[in-house]
Amino acid sequence: MTTHIALLRAINVAGHQKVAMATLRAMFEEIGFEDVRTVLQTGNVVFEASGKAAALERKLEVEAKKSLGLETDFLVRTARELETVVATNPFPNEAERDPGHLVVLFCKDAPKAAGVKALENAIEGREYVRAAGKELYAVYPDGIGRSKLTNKLIEGKLGTRCTGRNWNTLLKVAAAVE
Repeated sequence: MTTHIALLRAINVAGHQKVAMATLRAMFEEIGFEDVRTVLQTGNVVFEASGKAAALERKLEVEAKKSLGLETDFLVRTARELETVVATNPFPNEAERDPGHLVVLFCKDAPKAAGVKALENAIEGREYVRAAGKELYAVYPDGIGRSKLTNKLIEGKLGTRCTGRNWNTLLKVAAAVE
């Protein structure tokens, strides 16, 4: 068994696709995962399971649709992968100075260099990004709420589905893994 983290895309945000964390935990347990715990209310689940991330993602997406009527992406990383995401943050000064405006986007597929370049060229504000593996780090110096660097734009340019967590949230999820 390996410790994994499942990050759900677009649930419990502004009333969209509301899911109680107790219900989510129960679903994970019913399909045989162990030591299931949720972190915050935004779809972060730490659990023990065997198998590769892509197979776990498919299993969770099928089960969520069947048992909860929930159609969303699950992005799964191992505890070691999450540790690497935190340790290799290319923006440590921003993480220290303004962690609420540093977002890590977890992607289904590793962004290609051409997609990252297209995204950089599409940025209209002062935001900046850097890709590493299957993650994209984005800094929103003027805030996220009114930024034109939206998840829709990011996914469109990268050609893959993503879900984001700000640095504060990510550190809480990482702490729950330890």
